[in-house]
Amino acid sequence: MKLTNPCFALIAALSLGGCATNGDTPPDIAATDYFGTLEPFASEAVYFIVTDRFVDGDSTNNFPEQGGEELGTFDRPIHLPGLPPGNIGYLGGDFRGVLDNAGYIADMGFTAIWLTPIVDNPDEAFTGGKAPGEGGSNDLGKTGYHGYWGVNFFELDEHLPSSGLDYADLTSSLLAEHGIKTVLDVVCNHGSPSFSMRYDQPKYGELYDADGKLVADHGNLHPSELNSNNPLHAFYRHEPDLAELSDMDFDNPAVLDYFVAAHSKWIDQGASAVRIDTIKHMPHEFWKAFADRLRDKHPDLFMFAEAWSFDAELLAEYTYPENGQISVLDFPGREAMIGVFSNDNGAYSKLLEYLHLDSGVYRSPYELMTFYDNHDMSRMDADDSGFIDANNWLFTSRGIPVVYYGSEIAFRAGADQHSGNRDYFGQENIELATTHPIRAALSRIATIRKNSVALQRGLQSNLEFGDDTAAFYRVYQRDGHNQTALVLLNKGGTPTVFEISSGLSHGLWRNADTGEVTVVDPAAPVLTAEVAAHDVRVFLFDAPVNNASLAAELARLQNANGVRHKTRE
Repeated sequence: MKLTNPCFALIAALSLGGCATNGDTPPDIAATDYFGTLEPFASEAVYFIVTDRFVDGDSTNNFPEQGGEELGTFDRPIHLPGLPPGNIGYLGGDFRGVLDNAGYIADMGFTAIWLTPIVDNPDEAFTGGKAPGEGGSNDLGKTGYHGYWGVNFFELDEHLPSSGLDYADLTSSLLAEHGIKTVLDVVCNHGSPSFSMRYDQPKYGELYDADGKLVADHGNLHPSELNSNNPLHAFYRHEPDLAELSDMDFDNPAVLDYFVAAHSKWIDQGASAVRIDTIKHMPHEFWKAFADRLRDKHPDLFMFAEAWSFDAELLAEYTYPENGQISVLDFPGREAMIGVFSNDNGAYSKLLEYLHLDSGVYRSPYELMTFYDNHDMSRMDADDSGFIDANNWLFTSRGIPVVYYGSEIAFRAGADQHSGNRDYFGQENIELATTHPIRAALSRIATIRKNSVALQRGLQSNLEFGDDTAAFYRVYQRDGHNQTALVLLNKGGTPTVFEISSGLSHGLWRNADTGEVTVVDPAAPVLTAEVAAHDVRVFLFDAPVNNASLAAELARLQNANGVRHKTRE
């Protein structure tokens, strides 16, 4: 496959008078900065864990009798007609299970772990709403095993810590022993389910402060029945929003004060970044104030959020400085990846639209959190090759990669929330994963990214995107750190030979896997490489760009990167 991109030649002719060749490079190119982002967290790769469903490292914090016989919180099987079984109770995963297997995670090339919320949740199964499969909220019979039903945001949920292993111990041990940072998952929009219960259940719809004092109580009332004169109702809005969840009143300054104080407690205990749940259910003004106050104490704190939308224009608003400069999970990217790497087997070219490399929509598209699996959507329905192909793309293209626990073995591929998406992983699957082909391929490409500043933070310049093959550059050039990565992807079932000449700098290129060096002659610049079926090759050029056409394209991309952000400042 011979790849020559006519766009490079046209840009070079327009920018350099049409007389540039690979060796005829203006002298100022070596001194020009090229980068996608300077955000330090962009160097990370994130492993996302529903903590309760990972590994039970300490059975003493399972509390199997909690909630009694009918409303017990531990091990609540569910089996919807025509679907595999699931579980809506606690299953034992805890901090000890995470720390005991941190080496397993680090060996895959991950440098950060995102854990679901760690705060205290109710101690019974919920008796309101409708049952899973019946429509509506589907929360009847569920528990807060996932952590998103907080009742005291200053306290750890009792199912997570062990003796000598609280949150501060976990974050410090992960960083010191394994070089792994911790992402704190925070919720401000809501607390626990708060109405439609058979009776006013303990903790549900309640909120407690740092001293354990009750500061808000929904009282099992519909939001429209709340009394503005009742101080225990002051935290809540009077209109329902998400299911039966207690909806926080973002106009009440006490709500902001509460969540800033609560989440700051855990950041102070070692969280390196923050993920925000359900951000689009509160206004920009709230998040701007929230972000500013957290960054008053932690000025370099990286934050990203879940705004469940496939509209890039909507998502991008959160990334602007006037709205808090909060990055987002790239839902449009997830939708595109599912179409390409699942059993649908779409063309690589379908990935181009979500990248927004030169649209200026996002403050920086390079800071978006990219993913194909999560805990709220069905897992990707793909075979082993599909997961390998997805990871090869995820760890080389723009953005910060996030991989959901178990995807390294295609765990419960295709399963939704109630039929296996959040199943217990366990030590047995971790042992199985050590020899699994998906994990082996993932470890390889994640390690390449871990050692390449270009893949982490470089501009992306696309060469060719076809059906089963894609080729592009990632370029980082700043403060003496110079690297171009040439990425060659093949998701087809047979090997493919690439012949790259467009934008190719002459000099020494090294194979990122083997270190083997290829010399590109300035008189006839071409790099030829065979890429096996369902594989990736990455070549690194550790010197300033010396190809005039690539330099012109990079200048265009650099100027377009965050152009809307620039016009707003």
